[in-house]
Amino acid sequence: MAIIIDDTCRVFTLQTKNSTYQMKADAQDVLLHTYYGEKTDNSDKSLLFYQADRGFSGNPYELGKIDRTYSLDSLSQEYSSFGTGDYRITSLRVQNGDGSQAAQLRYTGYCVQKGKYGIVGMPAVYADDGEAQTLVIRLEDSCSGMEVELYYGVLDELDVITRAVKITNQGTQDIVLKKAASMNLDWEYGDFQWISFYGRHGMEMNFQREGIHHGIQAIGSVRGSSSHQYNPFVILCEKGADEKMGSCYGFTFVYSGEFLIEAEKDQIDRTRLICGIHPDNFSWTLHGGDTFWVPEVIMTHSGNGIGKVSRNLHKAIRKHICRGEWKDRQRPVLINNWEATYFTFTGEKLIAIAKEAKRLGIELFVLDDGWYGKREDDSTGLGDWFPNEEKLGCTLKELAERIVAEGMQFGIWLEPEGISEDSDLYRCHPDWAVGIPGRKPCLSRGQLILDFSRKDVQDFIIERLSELLGGIPVTYVKWDCNRAICDKFSGMLDAGRQGEFSHRYVLGLYRVLEKLTETFPGILFESCGGGGGRFDAGMLYYMPQIWGSDTTDAIERLSIQYGASFGYPVSAMGTHVSTVPNHQTGRVTPLSTRGCMAMAGTFGYELDISRLTPEEKTEIKKQISTFKKYYNLIQRGDYYRIFSPLEGTCTVWEIADPSGGEALLSAVYHHVQANPVPVRVKVQGLKDEAGYQLFLTEDFKEKYPGKRLPYGFGPGEVISGAALRQFGLVIPEAVNGFQAWQIYVKECPYPSTHPK
Repeated sequence: MAIIIDDTCRVFTLQTKNSTYQMKADAQDVLLHTYYGEKTDNSDKSLLFYQADRGFSGNPYELGKIDRTYSLDSLSQEYSSFGTGDYRITSLRVQNGDGSQAAQLRYTGYCVQKGKYGIVGMPAVYADDGEAQTLVIRLEDSCSGMEVELYYGVLDELDVITRAVKITNQGTQDIVLKKAASMNLDWEYGDFQWISFYGRHGMEMNFQREGIHHGIQAIGSVRGSSSHQYNPFVILCEKGADEKMGSCYGFTFVYSGEFLIEAEKDQIDRTRLICGIHPDNFSWTLHGGDTFWVPEVIMTHSGNGIGKVSRNLHKAIRKHICRGEWKDRQRPVLINNWEATYFTFTGEKLIAIAKEAKRLGIELFVLDDGWYGKREDDSTGLGDWFPNEEKLGCTLKELAERIVAEGMQFGIWLEPEGISEDSDLYRCHPDWAVGIPGRKPCLSRGQLILDFSRKDVQDFIIERLSELLGGIPVTYVKWDCNRAICDKFSGMLDAGRQGEFSHRYVLGLYRVLEKLTETFPGILFESCGGGGGRFDAGMLYYMPQIWGSDTTDAIERLSIQYGASFGYPVSAMGTHVSTVPNHQTGRVTPLSTRGCMAMAGTFGYELDISRLTPEEKTEIKKQISTFKKYYNLIQRGDYYRIFSPLEGTCTVWEIADPSGGEALLSAVYHHVQANPVPVRVKVQGLKDEAGYQLFLTEDFKEKYPGKRLPYGFGPGEVISGAALRQFGLVIPEAVNGFQAWQIYVKECPYPSTHPK
């Protein structure tokens, strides 16, 4: 059983394949957190607590005169609250009907449910009844009548535990939520570091590792979305932990809006981590009987390093977040016209690109920005989702049908959340744009944002896009959002409820996406937030892939995709081969390197294919053949980070079949040196006792002229899995700047002459 309960001692233990999570309701009805880590037995870990008088850490009234060692300020709690003696960062802050800000949460009961809980209107991990169990623990503030239910979903085979919170006002007076976190996790001891991912537009998911020090550290977003600046995902690990060793914890917030993840080391060196909706611009009024769900967090623990945390999360997202027909279906290799044409194109130019792309083996043509309304630059037309037939030279339906007739699939770019002042939609409904009455709004990229917190706006978008998509043979939609949100105000909310705007916006977005993906199950939706500005597990619930960054430079993408790999699977990362010199950096990299980088994702092209040489077109054919040959391995294999792009001379990553029968190694030299030190890679995920052969993939066989390849690449040479793991193989040297290599490792029988 995944959930084990000792009713006598009121101890709750959650067991996964390799981890244990435990809590206990104590004699004061406070729900204590007692343990999370390597799998242990079900014994009561609270017996190991050490309590002492911490001076100026107050005590509950009933104990204040008899036990000064008992203080909420120094106890490990399961869900902390503000205002009643805990002075650390807390999970919950409420304003009661009398204006006080205090909640004294006490345990009142529990229940166990078969299967995994869901959250109405929001994304959450899903699982069959046989794959998961749910524990619900009830807490109550007796003075206000507020009930807090803590939900725990246990997917024991994946080593994953999810957490969410439901808050209900059972009283008669209004309660205002000022802060509502999804989880609180306390560690009794430990010297931890945490890994977070910061960035900016065009340079997302930068790796950052630092110690948890005394005081408060935090990452978050108040930009209306999860943002380019910080990703809603962190790893907490013990000092010295690396990819293969050490105790590590991963936390992914399944939410696409404003968030806050905080860590604090307190006065007695205990560590607390809290994750939830960002409180700076948040408040939510609960009338009597009202309920509020706080979004979900996915948690996982590994005693075997950071890499195992990543692989646990990859599997959880691929199998239990992503949904629909395209969850496991092979996705087409695409070409997007954006960097080929930008806004300047005709229908004939688009068809010419599609024809040439088809000849090279590309399967999907994607029409990007500029096809609708009065749209010749990024300052006009947003909101007018009606094709510009004069520009296209035909109807959108005719254009799509001509491309489909060439044997290609057709896809289209949309930015449904944006609106231009110079648009028919704005002239009809200026009140639909987000802005504060009496104040001039902030423009970003010359545009405003539609108020998705309003049901009438949601209904309009659903109706208009359903009409558009239903009228053309479309199999792919790129859903973009190219600005952050400020001037937060909705004309549909009372003055006292404007703090609900940001969360209601995200709920409205989720409603629109749920309806459209339900109506068009055969369309592959890709999310985009000006690149990686909304790269989160919440969006992956509706769209199984996300455009990783507006930067297409292969070398810059190494670090972007390296950072993303810590929390998100390869199948979620939108990646394209672009032209050189690169449009963002001016860097020139070999076509083979650009292809190698893009194969660590969903794979496609974004360039003017008519400008390529015959040799480049031949190479593209080989790239596509290679990608398709290894598609299942790349998209569903176990991912290993070998060498980081942040150090050394060569970035190396590996994807291994879970069976250990094959692996694909990819290497990109990001710093080429004269007389280089050999780059030796210890291959992971193989079977020690099995034999393996090494092959350069088809598009790299001719990239090493006139030089001897390292041992292992010769015909018939067989190496054991143990040798590859312990001693490794040498990556061939670079023969030009930014050289890449792809090496396929395949299990094979030992030759009869091989020494046993």
